[in-house]
Amino acid sequence: MNVDMKQLAQAVEKESASVRALQGEIAKMIVGQYYLIERLLVALLADGHVLVEGVPGLAKTLSVKTLAQAVNARFRRIQFTPDLLPADLLGTQVYNPKTGEFTTKKGPLFAHLILADEINRAPAKVQSALLEAMQERQITLGGETYKLEEPFMVLATQNPIEQEGTYPLPEAQVDRFMLKLKITYPKKSEEAEIMDRVTGPKPVQIRPVIGPAEILSAREAVKNIYMDEKVKSYIVNLVCATRDPEGYKLKNLKGLILYGASPRASIYLNIASKAHAFLKGRAYVIPDDVKAIGMDVFRHRVIVTYEAEAEEMTSEDIVKRVFDEIEVP
Repeated sequence: MNVDMKQLAQAVEKESASVRALQGEIAKMIVGQYYLIERLLVALLADGHVLVEGVPGLAKTLSVKTLAQAVNARFRRIQFTPDLLPADLLGTQVYNPKTGEFTTKKGPLFAHLILADEINRAPAKVQSALLEAMQERQITLGGETYKLEEPFMVLATQNPIEQEGTYPLPEAQVDRFMLKLKITYPKKSEEAEIMDRVTGPKPVQIRPVIGPAEILSAREAVKNIYMDEKVKSYIVNLVCATRDPEGYKLKNLKGLILYGASPRASIYLNIASKAHAFLKGRAYVIPDDVKAIGMDVFRHRVIVTYEAEAEEMTSEDIVKRVFDEIEVP
């Protein structure tokens, strides 16, 4: 396939300018957390959803809210609790006794950016309602189907320090998230800046620098980013190595992997690598893009065995070994 790289580079330069302005606007509010912000933008550009794990107070909610303000998009935050019902997310049919008719009351999922806070606090029915909307991009109420407006992205959070009264997401459901992120505490220098910025006399004002239409246009540019056949083979080898480690001379992983990465891993790693290259201003993908985003795509898709847990090995340890051992093109 003949690819006009000059034309591609010009398209990426044109579309990425607004995204760079978006990054700069978010940085006015959020101190540090470059990893979280970059991955949010990768998911937004790659049309995926994000699962974030981190202790309270690390600006997860603020990051998504700031992103929504800078994108001029509708934002809804849903606090998941054990008494939540699917209708609280999707909406419901309300009977009007005067007219004798039912009217549709749309739920908070009818927005562009959704923060599902502490998703593991809600029971399975509520989780399934959210995940179905994420996958199908539509909601059915009273026999009528409503398409969700694009761009549509869900960022769900989990608190790793409290497990009482929670409903852990099944592995098959977690697979629907493009990325799973693990957020850590800020650095010492960032902590001081956070303190000064939050307690300062002038609150930071975020202005819209890009609209939903520009995001959709940027997504088209991301899809057209060039990926060499060798890089595609590299992605396939990484995914297949998690399913058949012995076939890739990873005998030290024998008996440690219960389930390897699903086909979604190769699809998501492909498009997320393109989005990562786009954010770096490139019209082509290099293996470093794949390696940079790989852990976030694989982390929740590689399921370890009891033997691995007995050896105190996590899915991250195994994924790191796979990336270390598979030959880079």
